[in-house]
Amino acid sequence: MDLDTVADELYGLRPEEFVPARAAHAAAARTAGDRALADRITKLRRPSLSAWASNLLVREHRSEVEPLLRLGEGLRQAHRDLDGAQLRELSRRQRTLISALSRQAGQLAAQAGHPISDAAQHEVEDTLRAALAQPEAAREWASGRLTKPFSATADFPAVTETAVTESAARRRAPEAPPPTEPEPSAPPRRDRKADADRRRRLAQARKDADETVRALQAREDEAASASRTADAAREHLDEVQRRISELAAGLQRAKDEQRQARAAEQAARDQVRTADRQVREARRRAAAAAADVERLS
Repeated sequence: MDLDTVADELYGLRPEEFVPARAAHAAAARTAGDRALADRITKLRRPSLSAWASNLLVREHRSEVEPLLRLGEGLRQAHRDLDGAQLRELSRRQRTLISALSRQAGQLAAQAGHPISDAAQHEVEDTLRAALAQPEAAREWASGRLTKPFSATADFPAVTETAVTESAARRRAPEAPPPTEPEPSAPPRRDRKADADRRRRLAQARKDADETVRALQAREDEAASASRTADAAREHLDEVQRRISELAAGLQRAKDEQRQARAAEQAARDQVRTADRQVREARRRAAAAAADVERLS
């Protein structure tokens, strides 16, 4: 037993299972004589609901973590380099991606039996913004062991229109060489190479964003289809249960009628036996009367 193994298990559990499982692992470590490990296990904090949903997203879609991390790297570099129009497009793509991911996390949480509130959904979005904007946050998010959401302020740094204009102007007009020296040819080549690198990073960032959004949309479509199938199955189950209830009620009525019929049959047989006795008694009296008549005659 080691801390990483225990932590990986604990942060994959449902919220209500975390504390009992942590206590069990800590007790096992103490029994094994490793009090230091037991103490470290005890210090593992139970995640908030939004942190648990973020962890669930990472764990359920592990194959999408690395592409998202690469996308974050491209977005961070592009955010430093792009002009106003490209920044606006980047922001739009970022909003689309975060919205799709947060919806996916909410669906996974609901499917696991813990729907999250609107406030928790916003916390998931803040966490995703931070994971795209900051390398440290990205690594912590990718571990699937968050205990609390990241702050809403942990986002891409704000870029003013002045900074955008100055950045664009610097790219359009390379610095002039000192008047006493001839203009070198190397800087324009470096500028062209830097522009080419920026365009390449932008293209890669766009490609990663599009691929990630398409993958998420496909998963959302699958989840919606599964939800429709589940709804149809539930409706069919409800119909079957209704029919079973009707049949059970009919069976109960039939059993009641059966009991009544048996009671009526028993009463009729009792009446038959009573009538038979009465007939026999009447015959006996009739025979006795006939004998008296014959004797008197």
